[in-house]
Amino acid sequence: MTGIDLLSDKAIKAALRRAQVSSKPVGVNDGGGLTLEAQPTGVGWWRLRYWVAGKASRLSVGTYPDTSLAQARRKREEARKLLASGSDPSEAKKAEKAEAMARAGFAKLVAAGKPLPGSFEFVANEWLDKVHRAKVSEGHAERTQVRLKQDVFPWIGSRPIGEVEAPELLKLLRRVEGRGAIETTHRVKYVCGQVFRYGIATGDCSRNPAADLRDALRPVQTRHHAALVDPYEVAKLLKDMDGYSGSAITKAALTLSALLLLRPGELRHMEWAWLNLEGSVLTVPSEAMKRTRTDKLSGPPHVVPLPRQAVTVFETLKPLTGTGRFVFPALTTSQRCMSENTVRSALRRLGYGNEDMTAHGFRATARTMIAERLGFMPEIIEAQLAHVVGDSLGRAYNRTQYLQQRREMMQAWADYVDQLRSGAWATPIGSRRKAHPNTGGQGDSHTSRKGPAQRNDPASVLPRREASK
Repeated sequence: MTGIDLLSDKAIKAALRRAQVSSKPVGVNDGGGLTLEAQPTGVGWWRLRYWVAGKASRLSVGTYPDTSLAQARRKREEARKLLASGSDPSEAKKAEKAEAMARAGFAKLVAAGKPLPGSFEFVANEWLDKVHRAKVSEGHAERTQVRLKQDVFPWIGSRPIGEVEAPELLKLLRRVEGRGAIETTHRVKYVCGQVFRYGIATGDCSRNPAADLRDALRPVQTRHHAALVDPYEVAKLLKDMDGYSGSAITKAALTLSALLLLRPGELRHMEWAWLNLEGSVLTVPSEAMKRTRTDKLSGPPHVVPLPRQAVTVFETLKPLTGTGRFVFPALTTSQRCMSENTVRSALRRLGYGNEDMTAHGFRATARTMIAERLGFMPEIIEAQLAHVVGDSLGRAYNRTQYLQQRREMMQAWADYVDQLRSGAWATPIGSRRKAHPNTGGQGDSHTSRKGPAQRNDPASVLPRREASK
């Protein structure tokens, strides 16, 4: 039989009955490559046979009676048009099915409140999980995620990342800048830039619009932690600390803040297991240091030589907190370390505001005075402050810890602190220089080479070490 549109519904039903009686499939032809395979189950499968580049192929176009004869014929005509345009109907059907599945998947994501693939939020979350968390500490990663959720996602999170342009990004950054959070604005811009760079690598976008905003934001006005560096003012602070009438544990924390050059977080998280009082050494584990995730996992611990004065403070503390984990436990429970506000509050109680002195400022005080008054090399001081070398190659080859030199420096610093606290000198440097114009700054170790009897101010307790190694 030749021709097209050869079947009728009556002929199809007859074929289905024959299939049921014989319990075997029965095929009937409608022409133009369209056939119906009648099954014993009473259902017929529509099949379309066609040729592409001389090769025969078959395409399923539905089942009868769900797909009627008229619908099957329309699908045959659509397939013939695709063939005439050079397309393969099977490939077109696969693409259509994939698109339908994608639409269904997108609908589910939208219903669940999740970002769509290719959107800024989707790419940002992928970058957070696959790149950022592997490089930084968990706390750092959480802060980055909060910034994105609060200041970025509500505005461009649902936008295809490849369509976000510099003016749109600047608009959301202006919102952050408008609330006075200038430093946060620059941090958000930096994070967005990292997301765009990741998107370029994954093929989700082709450029980084954050790079176009280099000079479009208000500059950050750098504010260092408040710290006292004048010997007269430091001497007064130390005497005030010595008279602190609050908790003995808090007073010990104040004292050690001045002596050990630790970051406030390292001090308050200190555990008794880190201390070797007989050896006069504090060993801060790498994971407790301010480092990248990689350095926390593989970096060396930070070894802190303890001067005699610090050992004495720890021995005084041991009866109070030595049975627990933390050297400085919280006031309400021994299961946590003291609050980050404890030392700050103690300073406020002594009359020192945020603009005068901070817990972190003790590091700056020591850093400045050890260099200017005691004359130790910057490399030794930086090693004690646990400041890392600027690049990974430098860190790999520069592993000098200056342990012996730091031991000498820490004892010299503690002795100098004692001299300041003792009040042997209570006149500001400027006043003494005015009173002794012909002495070249009498008592100042930088300029005076007088005998020990004349070195009676805290700026000259120890001679300057011009070549400490």
